[in-house]
Amino acid sequence: MSNHGYEDELRSEQDYVAELYARLDAERTRVKGEFRTALRDHGGSAVERDVEVRALAREAKRLDVADNGLCFGRLDSTSGERSYIGRIGIFDEDDDYEPMLLDWRAPAARPFYTATGANPENMRRRRQFHTRGRRIVDFTDELLGRPDGDAQGDAALLAAVNAPRGEGMRDIVATIQAEQDEIIRLDHPGVLVIEGGPGTGKTVVALHRVAYLLYTQRERMERHGVLVVGPNPAFLNHIGRVLPSLGESDVVFTTTGGLVPGLRVTAEDTPEAARIKGSLKVLDVLAAAIADRQRLPEQPIRIELSDVTVRIDAETAEWARQEARDSGAPHNEARAVFTEIVTYVLTERAIGRIGRGWLTRDDKEAWEQLRGDLLEELARNDAFTTALDELWPVLTPETLLAPLYESPERLRAAGADDALLRAQGDAWTVSDVPLLDELVDMLGRVKSADREAEREREREAEYAAGVMEILQVERQDMMDDEDHLLAQDLLHADELADRFVERDTRDLAERAAADRDWTYRHVVVDEAQELSEMDWRVLMRRCPSRSFTVVGDLAQRRSAAGATSWGAMLDPYVPGRWVYRSLTVNYRTPAEIMAVAASVLAEFAPEVAPPDSVRSCGVQPWSRQVGGDELIAAVEEFTRDEAGREGTSVVIGPPDLPGAVPASETKGLEYDAVLVVDPERILADGPRGAAELYVALTRATQRLGVLHRGALPQALSGLDEAVPARS
Repeated sequence: MSNHGYEDELRSEQDYVAELYARLDAERTRVKGEFRTALRDHGGSAVERDVEVRALAREAKRLDVADNGLCFGRLDSTSGERSYIGRIGIFDEDDDYEPMLLDWRAPAARPFYTATGANPENMRRRRQFHTRGRRIVDFTDELLGRPDGDAQGDAALLAAVNAPRGEGMRDIVATIQAEQDEIIRLDHPGVLVIEGGPGTGKTVVALHRVAYLLYTQRERMERHGVLVVGPNPAFLNHIGRVLPSLGESDVVFTTTGGLVPGLRVTAEDTPEAARIKGSLKVLDVLAAAIADRQRLPEQPIRIELSDVTVRIDAETAEWARQEARDSGAPHNEARAVFTEIVTYVLTERAIGRIGRGWLTRDDKEAWEQLRGDLLEELARNDAFTTALDELWPVLTPETLLAPLYESPERLRAAGADDALLRAQGDAWTVSDVPLLDELVDMLGRVKSADREAEREREREAEYAAGVMEILQVERQDMMDDEDHLLAQDLLHADELADRFVERDTRDLAERAAADRDWTYRHVVVDEAQELSEMDWRVLMRRCPSRSFTVVGDLAQRRSAAGATSWGAMLDPYVPGRWVYRSLTVNYRTPAEIMAVAASVLAEFAPEVAPPDSVRSCGVQPWSRQVGGDELIAAVEEFTRDEAGREGTSVVIGPPDLPGAVPASETKGLEYDAVLVVDPERILADGPRGAAELYVALTRATQRLGVLHRGALPQALSGLDEAVPARS
């Protein structure tokens, strides 16, 4: 194409995209107008209005996010048809709703990502736009239908991967590659495992898969929402923009530490404690710890009643305990069985003593009358209540687990390792979360709290009924006096009553995040190699349909409780219902840096092949040995130099180094420039130190430097021992 022809094409494409934006603006104006009207409208019930308002709010948000990069390309078929591909679908209302812009998730848009020179899928040309705001800066054409393809086809991808990084992960909707698209659109109802080395895009592929599922299964998915579980808050903040940028908001983002609502994680376990808590064997410890709290009295417990003194002895308590355990009910619910047996024995004994000489079982009415009086007296007796609490206490997960951790005796009684002992039992760790969640079911609900909640609901219902009764009387009075009948007054009064009953105005994500019993339609688990067997039990409870996208890299596992194979974690829950896909191309890490990281990988996981980098950056990674007094100055020099560049940077090093972050907190993140400090100390930090160093080295997209005080580890011998050139 001549330069003149290219400019004409560029203007023509810009005119078309301008028309798309005009349609988008008109639709947005219409939706926002309906939204404002719905907010003011007093017709219908509060529930109906709430549904309408939320639907319009979602639609307005979807249209707003589409403004950024609305259209990113065009497909030309061999039959001469043209299809424009973009962030959302736009239709021509004046032409029988013909598509002017195809949503990237639509089946007809798939060849934009999958057509190749060897397999053109009836396509002749793929045109990719490079946009800035609402303007097309330029475009590249890839001619399809010939085996050698077109070198320009990679231009959009290379422009994206070479661009400076911002504060958060960007979507890849304009540059999805064929192997990624296959995974995004995979039709599998169970668990999909996506494994790939650093920079292969497995996280962003998983998020685009969520957007695709929400598009293709909207009605089924959005009622329950999607849960995304990541390794740390920094990672969640990094990826948090991707789904909203694709128009999806019914998503809860959390770490494994946030899976129990209201719990605050403040401490960190030793590797051994984390390993023990992550194993399924800890279930036996929890069961034994509960059984240990179901006690027998060492001496008979005296209960003084008005006419007689009775005693709870070990024999009675043992019978009651066995009946309660045999009921199969959770601990707190089984307390009712324990109480019933103890109460029966005490009342029988009391009746026998009180009625000695004058009362027999033949006098059923008198016998039952006396039993009823004794039951009422026992219910009010503080000593009896205290005895029940001592022998079969009402327990919460926290009141069981915290005292267990603080007591060597209780740990031994539960068959637990001393590694679980700690001074402050309620200083919760991430590894405690699945145990606390498990105990919710093992202990059962606290009945008193449930009864209070039920009474509160009953009070609200009674109050609302009273309001409606008053309103009906007032309405009749007003109808009798037509001069005072104002329709808006009646509607406002009805709205007041409706609003009282339907008060929860939180969106789905807020409601789901606050409800331990909420179940999700789909769950995404990132850095899944770090999850323990107990973590998986929590997640499976959150998703009864077992619909998961699991993302990870076994070579990067650091946790001693993490996965050594995907089958070991998944087969107990979804045997035959999980599939595996791998990503092999590294879009983030340039070849120069990946060569260094691959040397580290070869030392601790020689059986794992490193991903192939799609590009080179032309900048060699470097190392520099510094003395102890030079280290801080060298770090400051790096920080100062990078501050003058576009993009992001990070210093990764030991936790005692000012301004540095540990490698574990950078998992899943990416930076233009990375400085790794004291790699020898990272390697020495536990059995998975090499995996930590591998993670640290593969965070960089452009520039990598290493500062070391001791000898440079052999695996890093490929680094240039020099001060990096100034720019």
